[in-house]
Amino acid sequence: MNHRSSGAATVLALAVAVALSACSAAGTAPSAATTPQPVATAKGEGKTLTVWVMDGDYSEPSLQAINDAFTQQTGAKVDVQVQAWDGITTKVTTALATSNPPDVLDLGNTQVASFAANGGLKDLTPYGADLRQGQTWLSGLVAPATVDGKLYAVPGFAGARAVIYNKTMWAKAGVDKAPTTFTELTDDLAKVKAANPGTDFSPLYLPGQNWYAGMQFIWDAGGDIAAEAGSKWTAGFGADAAQAGLADFKAFQNQFSTAASRTVDTTTPDQVQVFADGKASAIIATSGFIGRIQKANPNLTDSDLGTFPLPGKSGKAQPVMLGGSDWGIAARSANPDLALQWTKIAAGPDIQGKWVVGHEGFIPNSLEGIKAAMASVGELKKGFFDAALSSKATPANANWAQIEANKDINNLFAAVASGSKSTKDAASAFDATATKALNAGQ
Repeated sequence: MNHRSSGAATVLALAVAVALSACSAAGTAPSAATTPQPVATAKGEGKTLTVWVMDGDYSEPSLQAINDAFTQQTGAKVDVQVQAWDGITTKVTTALATSNPPDVLDLGNTQVASFAANGGLKDLTPYGADLRQGQTWLSGLVAPATVDGKLYAVPGFAGARAVIYNKTMWAKAGVDKAPTTFTELTDDLAKVKAANPGTDFSPLYLPGQNWYAGMQFIWDAGGDIAAEAGSKWTAGFGADAAQAGLADFKAFQNQFSTAASRTVDTTTPDQVQVFADGKASAIIATSGFIGRIQKANPNLTDSDLGTFPLPGKSGKAQPVMLGGSDWGIAARSANPDLALQWTKIAAGPDIQGKWVVGHEGFIPNSLEGIKAAMASVGELKKGFFDAALSSKATPANANWAQIEANKDINNLFAAVASGSKSTKDAASAFDATATKALNAGQ
């Protein structure tokens, strides 16, 4: 899932799932049986490495910094080819099946399982420790890149959701700082609600179909979308922990978002406009929404806005679903050693700190990188970096795309929020569909 457009990533991933033979894929940690290997230092004078980068993911200066370090280390040149999003999944699928694919590819984090399913990506498991370079990669990036216990891509950067709130509006309601506990959050939102009693006002606008935010309640309660045992996947919303999370989501959504929001998504109506028009004092979104909010209402300056990770009943910040990108290496790359070296440089602490954070403003790929960046990111963006410290991911299964594209999970949360189904009945319907889909082709 790319940090800029999770919906687009869903469509892209679906195309891959249709194109590939269905197979089971899971796991969040590389196989312990694999013998670790260092990334070899290869010389590449006279060679050219081909790197595909998605439009908007990395700027030219950042890529040049990676390429300069790579050329200095290897002597090889780099041919960076920027790819448009339209039709990219078909293009990548076709390219990986040829005898001369691009060596390194910029992939949405939730796309990796689908591309790995047909053997299109190189197994990077033996090099995992060296590629990490002492860093602890974010779970929301590495988990979907780990298929059947094997690593198929290296985390590049992340985008996280946090609460974006109107500090000025909150101050008028008597709230002068961001909450750090769930009780503080609900007390603060209750004060904002009392100060803005209109029936069309949401203290925190949370559309019922916003399953990305809904999943935070499930994960905070200890539940999950699905789990794998052996080669079989089982959807998990019927489990006690997930049921508790669904109940928490329903109670929160019903109390602090309008009744009209219970069955809609984030775009109809556009939650940006709802917030910009003063009909909501907070939304849950990624950092890119700050600019969109200010474009919709130029009177809202940085001093009017604040961010914070959503506190959970668990006593910790709710885990978030990361968007972002991973670097994959084509299984048929003609330059695998050079591709590994380029990828190691791109994922390394130096590039992450100076360029991914410092130039692009993205969240880096590791816990250590986030902590190092805290002093420089600025108060307004700090909430997103804090949120990324605890992350989860969708199932690393090539068939997940079908479930997401069908909006089965959107409908689950909307049914719960609206009360059209009980948490038990909504979970039962989703689990039956998802379990069948995740195991399709076995």
